[in-house]
Formats: sequence, C-alpha cells, structure tokens
Amino acid sequence: MHPTLNGIDSLEVIDSALPNLDPLRQRTLLLTFLKPIDPAIFTDEQVAIGGGERVRDPAVSWVARATPLPVELAAPAEAGVKAVVEKLADPDRVLVVRTARAGDYSPYRLRLRRSAKDETPPEPFDVRLAEIVFSFKVDCPGDLDCRPAIECPPVAEETQAIDYLARDYPSLRRLMLDRISQLVPDWHERSSADQGVALVELLAYVCDQLAYQQDGIATEAYLETARLRTSLRRHALLVDYRLHEGCNARVWLHIRAAVDNVLLTQTGTRFYTRLPGVAARLAAGSREDIEALRAGPTVFEPMHEVLIHSAHNEIDLYDWGDALCCLPKGATRATLRDVPGKRLMLRVGDVLLLEEQVGPHTGRLGDADPTHRHVVRLTSVRPAAEQQLFEAREVGRLPGPLLLDQLPDATGEQVAIVEVAWALEDALPFPLCISSVADDAHGKIPVPRVSVARGNLVLADHGHSLPEVEVLGAVPPSRLAYPPDRDTSRCTAGAPTLLPPRFAPGLANGPLTFAGMVPKSTERLPFDPEAPAAAAMAWPMEDALPALAVHSAFRTGEVARYQDWEVRHDLLSSHPDDAHFVVEMEHDGSARLRFGDGLHSLRPAPGTTFYAHYRIGNGRTGNVGAGAIAHLSSSNADALSVRNPLPAQGGVDPEDAASLRRRAPQAFRRQERAVTPADWSRLGERNPGVQRAAATLRWTGSWHTVHLMVDRTGGQLLDGAFREGFTRSLERYRMAGQDLVVRDPLFVSLEIELLVCVADGYLRAAVHAGLLAVLGSGVMRDGRRGLFHPDNLTFGQTVYLSPLYAACREIAGVASVLVTSFQRQGNPDPVPRIQGFLPISPLEIPRLDSDPNYPEHGQLRLTLSGGQ
Repeated sequence: MHPTLNGIDSLEVIDSALPNLDPLRQRTLLLTFLKPIDPAIFTDEQVAIGGGERVRDPAVSWVARATPLPVELAAPAEAGVKAVVEKLADPDRVLVVRTARAGDYSPYRLRLRRSAKDETPPEPFDVRLAEIVFSFKVDCPGDLDCRPAIECPPVAEETQAIDYLARDYPSLRRLMLDRISQLVPDWHERSSADQGVALVELLAYVCDQLAYQQDGIATEAYLETARLRTSLRRHALLVDYRLHEGCNARVWLHIRAAVDNVLLTQTGTRFYTRLPGVAARLAAGSREDIEALRAGPTVFEPMHEVLIHSAHNEIDLYDWGDALCCLPKGATRATLRDVPGKRLMLRVGDVLLLEEQVGPHTGRLGDADPTHRHVVRLTSVRPAAEQQLFEAREVGRLPGPLLLDQLPDATGEQVAIVEVAWALEDALPFPLCISSVADDAHGKIPVPRVSVARGNLVLADHGHSLPEVEVLGAVPPSRLAYPPDRDTSRCTAGAPTLLPPRFAPGLANGPLTFAGMVPKSTERLPFDPEAPAAAAMAWPMEDALPALAVHSAFRTGEVARYQDWEVRHDLLSSHPDDAHFVVEMEHDGSARLRFGDGLHSLRPAPGTTFYAHYRIGNGRTGNVGAGAIAHLSSSNADALSVRNPLPAQGGVDPEDAASLRRRAPQAFRRQERAVTPADWSRLGERNPGVQRAAATLRWTGSWHTVHLMVDRTGGQLLDGAFREGFTRSLERYRMAGQDLVVRDPLFVSLEIELLVCVADGYLRAAVHAGLLAVLGSGVMRDGRRGLFHPDNLTFGQTVYLSPLYAACREIAGVASVLVTSFQRQGNPDPVPRIQGFLPISPLEIPRLDSDPNYPEHGQLRLTLSGGQ
C-alpha cells in the first residue's frame, strides 16, 4: 500500500436501518476510506454528488468524520443515524455525508474535490480513488441482479434510346432532281459535271447543313429530347432543379514525421495511390515525382496545412494497469501515455486516429480488425501543448506541464499521461480493446497495446492541381451590329448598335474537380475545422462547387487592370457589377465558362484576357480503399511516409441525363407551402431526427396559431437547441397572420399487468429479465427494439394485445400469459382488455417506459409463477 496516498474504499447508504417513515432514510452516506482521515480536511463544498434523472445533483448539507461523534447527530431526530454511526468498527476511516434530499433509482457519482472552482482531488487522495458510483436505492427490493454487466459486444444505369428525324444530303438531292424533272421534262442530264446538277448538289449541301441546325435546335428545345448537358442543365433550372456535377472524395491520411514541429503546407504537397517500384516519399518536382504522375495514380491533396510531430506517429493508450482494459462503445474520452523523452504536443482541435493494431485474442498483427479504426477531433486536452505563433500562424509547439499517474506501474515508476476527450458526435461506434489476454490456443499470455492512437492526421481530397496557369484567351472585338434605327430625318443615318461578342472559353484538361462546401457564418468553407471529425465527411451535394480560380487582365495602353472572378451555380441572383461566372459541363467531361450579360453578372469587355488555375479528378474514382494511398510528394524531407487507415468516401459521379429527366419534372411538386394542418405535418417530418409530426390549427382570438407536435426519433423531448432550429427551418413556410408553436406530443401512459406461468426447468429471474427486455422501451442486445420502444409508437397508433402476446411467447420458458390489466394509466376500464385493443386519438402517442424514476410514464407489472 502507498505510504501517503489515500482513497475511497466503499460507500454505504443508511436505509433499512431506519424506520420506514424516518425522513433521514437514504440521506446519510457513510464514506469509508483506505486510511484514517484528518477531521479538518473536508468541508461541505469539497464533497460533490452528481447524476440522477428525476433528482439531479443532490446538494450536500454537511460532512463530518465519524469520530468524534458529529455534533449534528446530537438532535433527537438523528437518534437512528447516531446508533448506526456509533457501531462503526473503524470510525476514524469513515466520513459521514448528509444530503439535502434522497436520490432516485439512477446511479450517482460522489467525488472529492479541492473546492467548488477546482475539481482536482484534494491532497493526499489518489485521482482514481477520489470518486465512486453508488445508488440511493441499493436496499430496495428487486428480482434482478444489481451488479452491472460490462460487455463489449461485436459490431453488430439506365439507358434511354433517342428517336429523332434527320434530313440528309441524298434525300434532298433526290427531291430536287425529281422536282426539276417535273418542271423541265426534257432535261435528262445527271452527270455531276453538268452545271445544273452542280447547282442542285450545292443547294442540297446547304439545305443539309440548315436542316441539321434546325433539327439540333428543335432537339435541344425540350427536356425529353435534349442531348447536350448544357441544355439539360438550363431546362432543369427553369423548374428550380439543380443538376449536380458530382463531387470528389475525401480521406483521412496519417503521416509519419522524422522530427517534431514539421509544418506540412497545403501547396506543393500531393499523395498518390500505390505504384509498384516507387519510393514512399518523393521530392516534389523531382524526376521520380514526374514519372510517378505519368503512371496515372489517383492524386489527393491536403485540404489544410498541418503541424506534425514524430511523437505523434504512434501513441500508447494508457490502461491504468488493467490487463483487460477496453474503451466501451460510445466512449468520448481516453488517457494517453506520455513519454518524458518524447513528449506529446496535442491541443484542442487536433485529430486522432484510434486503431486496433493486433488481434485481442491472439496478439498477432494480421488478426487486427480493420474496421476498428475511428477518427476523432479533440475537444479537451490535459495538459495541452503551448503554441508558437508567427504572424498569427502556428509554426511550432512546446510540450505542456507533465501530468503523472500518482500510482506507480509494475516497474515502480510513475507514468506520464495526457487526458483527452472528444465530442459526442465522434463517439466510438464500437468497443476498442486496449489490453487483453490471449485465448487458450495462444497461451493465455498478456496482450498489451492491442490498440493505439495516432496523430499527424490530415484531411485530403481527390484532385490534382495543375501546376501551370492556363490562358483562356481574350474576349474578341464585336464584329456584328444591329441595323441603325430609322431617324426622323431621312438625311441623317443612325449609328449601328454593336452586338456583344460571344465568349465561352473551354478548359484544356478534365474532368474538373467539384468539391463539397459547408456554410460557416458568412462564408462557405470546404470543411469546418472546429466541428467534430465526423462532420468533415458530410456536406450537401447541391453545394459542391468547381475547384477553379479565374482572374482577368484588361490592358489600356500601359495600364493593366486585374480582377478576380467568382464561380457560381447560376447567375440569376448576380447583380450587373458582380464578377461572377458559371462552369457548364458536358457529358464527355469538357468544361466551358459562361460569363454574365451585363444584367445578371458583369459582361467582360472586349480585349480582356482570362487565366485559370484549377484541379482535375472527380467522382467515384476517388473512393479508394483503406491502405491504397502509399506515396507522399513534398518538398519537406522530414515527412517520411503516408497511409490512409480508412477508405476514402464522398466521391459521386455527375448526375446523368436519365436521372435528370426523371427527377426534374417532379421538382415543382415538392411542397413549399403550409396552409392546412396536413401541410405542416409533412413539412415537419422533413427535418432530420423527426419520426412523425401532427398539427392543429386554433383560433386564438386575433389570429390563427398552428400547434405542431413533434415525435422525435428515440422518444427525445424538445430541447432548446432543437426547438430553435426546427422552428427556424419552418419559418419560410409560415403564412402571414399565422403563429407557429412547436410542442411536445401528448403522451398516453399505459398500465399493463401480466400473469405469466413459467414452464418447469426455467428460472423465473431469467424469464422475468427476458420479458422486461422484449416488452421494454429500449434496445435489446441483438439490436432489436423493445415492443414499446418510442420509435415503434407514434401519433394515433392503436395499441393491440396480439403483438404483446406474440412478444411474450418469444421468451423461452413462458408457458402461458394472462393479461389482467390493459388500460390508460389511472383510468380503470375493462373494455380495452375485453376488446383486445386500446384506441388512441390522432394527437396522442402511447407510452410505456416502466421506469421507476418516472412511474407516470407508464407501468408494466409482471407476476410470475412456476419455474424455479
């Protein structure tokens, strides 16, 4: 035992030792420590209790050591508690804690702290033994085992034929000759050298070209017959449907660094998919780099610059000396092992990869589960590294203060640690084993470092930035003009009006990269660097924009005026002085730029020269598998190698013509107004996280108010953030003179009692647990929902007895089931039980949580007989 450190040994709630009606039952806690405690070390604010559902964070009224007897126990009402305290075997190791009120059935956590502002455990208490989880209701009777079970379950082209008419040269030539034969019967010459035949063939050629142009115009005039992607895109825009051009893929890359504080810039860095016989690292611009590009790999480029460190190449997860340590599914924090000679330099906002590297049952590298890899963005780091800035740019880091585990490890040394946490959106989707013991077939030997963490992660996307700036050409001068207007004076001719020249330059290379964007305050960014790591792989497809930068130069004499142009999806909202343009793609991947006409966006003046710098690479070709990226091209020699532990995702091919013809004509049918209650219900159900919605329209004396009740997924209630965002999304549909109120549903709590006969040879406790699971409101171990799970119930859903019988019969050991009560809670009525169903009104949702903390949310009572 440590000579100075102390810690919590156990906690006892004084409950059954007091009379039933004693108000002090479940309010007095006896906190036993490993060693005697100082009577003056603790005050009321140094002991905090958190948790609970119905009773949240009960306050601590007073604390005192059990010896000498606390003066608070001298009152007559404290006689029962006093008798219990006086019988303690080691009162010098016991701290008496009195709470303001008793807790509910949920677990609570008691922790020791230095003060209300400092959550650090007081001296000399061990950090791991300074808190304990307990329950106020531990003495309450129950049929189930109160010991929690800790488990790590396994992770559970269309084609369309085009039919058109064509008028060609042979048919037109024959038609003309036949007509001439009728008009001039004596002309029989058909030799091509004849002057008349030559004129006929010339006219047939011109008519063939004219017919082809007319047929092309007629074909592109309709959505069903148009062949050019530009025509399809403009037709779809007429009905407010945006034809998307696909999107590039994204991937998280892990880079190994030779030293600390290596700044990997965004420009000049590329990553290639695996090429045989090519080194892992290539010097940017070298002959080997150029030859690798010529081999045609899939190219990725970083979306941000990153500071990498050799200490972050591989980071051990600290197991606190536990041979069977595991991060459970849904975990949002972990402890990393810091090495004094190779300190970690993590900060909030850094990205970590949690990866299983060996099989937990064998200890072999090849047995590691490749699906047990997850990326998180840190929201808390203790201790955090210090930044080194130059002109508001991070150029280096220094390690923070050393944080040590107060208990030594097996070698007798204290271990340096770093505690990290991440957002709930990045919670582990699977249990991650940190240390384990091999199975019998592999000797039952300890298997440490089953999983590790890796830093130095960079987000990259598919696409190759062309090194040279492409000259798109200059706007030609006007060559055509409208005829002059007829003047009032016949002797004076009006000045002709010049027609604007056509200028639609094309890009020499393709396919052009389209990258996803996300809104951030007043601008759109490729990704939100402050959002969880999961958000970097999600973006609206309709917001994808081409990765293209265009600028122009207009020279007048010796003075040149330069201007940057901004790409848009369309120019309908552009003003006459906005330097906007649109990229119009074709089916073969070629791209042309369309500029404004002076009314919608700025019209470039004749003589203006345009330049473009862009990326190529788009679509599903970027969705490479894990481990496919193996080459790093950079001018920084301290970046050694690269790998993608996770597959790339998000690459989408451009929408094809068949899909457009199917969807665009129906786009206008999308409901964009809310008049009736049914309209409001349908619009409410569009929002993510909403299962069903029901609305009523009420007259409030001066105007109509829409009361919209929302049934959220998982049975969640409306919190402030969800209510605000949900109301904002519906504001555009609200008519003038109407108010909108978003409310929780009207829940109907059920009261069901069952008499269950257990078959011989089965344990009543096991059958009881199975019935509670299958008739509960949660999710069972195999992933199935309970019968009364909130997502199985919605507005106006009649509750029938037949599914309840069927669910009970699924449990092994159930011989028979008799429903003795089936009614609304607090409303005795035998009719629903006799009829076999309980009707629910359209604005109500049935509920049966069977939660002892909330008995008013429905109760399920089971009476079991027979069995063992």
